[in-house]
Amino acid sequence: MKKSRSTNPVLTGIIEELIRMTYKEDAPIWRDIAVRLSRPSRIRAKVNLSRISRHTKENDIVAVPGKVLGSGVIDHPLTVAALSFSKTAREKIISPGGKCITFSDLMETVPKGTNVKIME
Repeated sequence: MKKSRSTNPVLTGIIEELIRMTYKEDAPIWRDIAVRLSRPSRIRAKVNLSRISRHTKENDIVAVPGKVLGSGVIDHPLTVAALSFSKTAREKIISPGGKCITFSDLMETVPKGTNVKIME
């Protein structure tokens, strides 16, 4: 994998942690997310809640290697891990009983990455 060009120490730390977890747990999903986060910020995913709602069902776990935006409605609880959330997206995810978490929390919760959907 190419070295991340990001100078953001938080982002580079997340990418390194994802790569370590790939080898530790033999879970290629973490490497996939790390590669997607290594992209330039203008190419990184920006996903609206309407898309997440359309492709998920109750209690799903979703990873967004970018930002979650608040356009749309979520009517079922789910767990979303993302690099960042808009204020309205965070409120709309939490209101039906969902959770907004970091990638570190996601790796603790689901170390093997089973049943995690990546949305772009």
